[in-house]
Amino acid sequence: MLRSVILAAARSSQVERLVATAPFTRDVVRRFVAGARTDDALRATRALVDDGLAVTLDFLGEDTVTAEHANATRDEYLKLLGVLSEAGLTPPAEVSVKLSALGQMFDEQLAYDNARAICAAADEAGTTVTLDMEDHTTTDSTLDILAKLRKDYPSTGAVLQAYLRRTESDCRELATAGSRVRLCKGAYREPESVAYQSAREVDKSYVRCLNILMSGEGHPMLATHDPRLIAIGEDRARWFDRGPDRFEFQMLYGIRPEEQARLVSDGYTVRTYVPYGDQWYGYLMRRLAERPANLAFFGRALLSKK
Repeated sequence: MLRSVILAAARSSQVERLVATAPFTRDVVRRFVAGARTDDALRATRALVDDGLAVTLDFLGEDTVTAEHANATRDEYLKLLGVLSEAGLTPPAEVSVKLSALGQMFDEQLAYDNARAICAAADEAGTTVTLDMEDHTTTDSTLDILAKLRKDYPSTGAVLQAYLRRTESDCRELATAGSRVRLCKGAYREPESVAYQSAREVDKSYVRCLNILMSGEGHPMLATHDPRLIAIGEDRARWFDRGPDRFEFQMLYGIRPEEQARLVSDGYTVRTYVPYGDQWYGYLMRRLAERPANLAFFGRALLSKK
């Protein structure tokens, strides 16, 4: 029930205004979002790469309803990739892209064209693109666009969400040579007909999907902060004899930085998901909704670096 309340609040302009003007908001946003501008993203990326971490950057914004806005989002990614390349931060830094921010909801061809332009720029910059996954109504469209992009840009990454009942099947289809797949739990409000509802069911699905990806020929990207799932990932890597160049862990900017550093020191590849831009509200609310206990977790994170 709390998760439903949080997701409803994510769509409320009144709640957004209340949160945006609260005294503590600036500290929360600064901790979990790199900043509003391209320069802020560059600064955060440089610091993380200097610490031995890889990075994926997300320019915040989604549910775009005009071609003008979609093209502006594309142009920001093109600018970002150029800046990263000039700064010598590629290939450690790549970008994550939401197709809804590129026009997917009203013009799928426009979204594909914009995503293709971003993939071309990433290729020129010597790095990669990962297509973020959103609610279940966009899954087929996103995977269709992914398949088209991979014809010319085979390193384009996919994201699969363990809470969807279909994801084990999708993992089997995508666990192929050269296929980069980020596995996360999922952060959208979904009906029981398509998604597991309890945390236990989602965790069990995550492990099943992890095993499929680890036993396949692709490049698994394990996106989780859960200590149990991280330990299982480490164990499965040993079981399937995967070196640090054949899979990676992924975590969010500002969450468990000491654990990220610990994994790096143990020889693993760790990629930090770095959001930036002024559309931070929906992003933070979904992070809370992923696991309502994150309300306390975010609070502790402001006081701790573990």
